[in-house]
Amino acid sequence: MLNTSKYHQGKDELERERKFINAAKKDPKHFEFLYNKYYEQIFHFIYQRMDDKEGAFDCASQVFLKALTNLHKYEFRGLPFSSWLYRIAYSEINQFFKDRKAERTVNIDSTNLKEMVNELSQDSDNKDEKMEHLVASLRGLAEDDLNLIEMRYFEKRSFKEIGEILSITENNAKVKTYRVLEKMKKHKFEQTVK
Repeated sequence: MLNTSKYHQGKDELERERKFINAAKKDPKHFEFLYNKYYEQIFHFIYQRMDDKEGAFDCASQVFLKALTNLHKYEFRGLPFSSWLYRIAYSEINQFFKDRKAERTVNIDSTNLKEMVNELSQDSDNKDEKMEHLVASLRGLAEDDLNLIEMRYFEKRSFKEIGEILSITENNAKVKTYRVLEKMKKHKFEQTVK
C-alpha cells in the first residue's frame, strides 16, 4: 500500500507558509524562506529526471527565478507552495530536453520497484523476473505515463499533488495512473504475472 506522501503538510504549516507567500508578494526578501525550504526538494526532483548535475542546477535556478517573478500569479489552493514549484520544474525539465534533444533519465529505487511488483502481482513467484519485466515496461512508457508512475510510486505523491503538478484534477490523475498500470499489466509484465 502507498505510504503517506513525504511532501504532505498539516494545516498549521500550510497557513505559516501562506503568510510567507503573502509577505513575499509585497516584498521579495521574504521569498528567501520559500527558497530555503524548497530548493533541495526541487533540485532533487529535477536531477532525478536528468542525471546532469550542471543542467539540474541551471534548471532549478530557473524554477525559482520564474516563481519569484510570477509570484503575484500564485493562488493558494490548499496545497503546499511546492506543488506550484514542481509544476514550474516539470515545465522547465521538458524545455531542457526539448532544447537539447536529450533523453530523460529515470532513477529507480529497488525498494519502490518491489512495492510496485507486489501491487501489480498478487502471487509471490518469480519476483526477480517480474522486476525485470517491470523495468522493461517502464522503458516503454510514454513520457506523460512515466511521469505519473514516477510521481505516484517512486516519489510517493498523493493524487492531489500529482494533479496540481500536472495541471489536472485529482480524479484525472488517479484515472490516468490506473490506466497506465493496466497498460503495464498487459505489457510484458503480464507474461510473468499469469
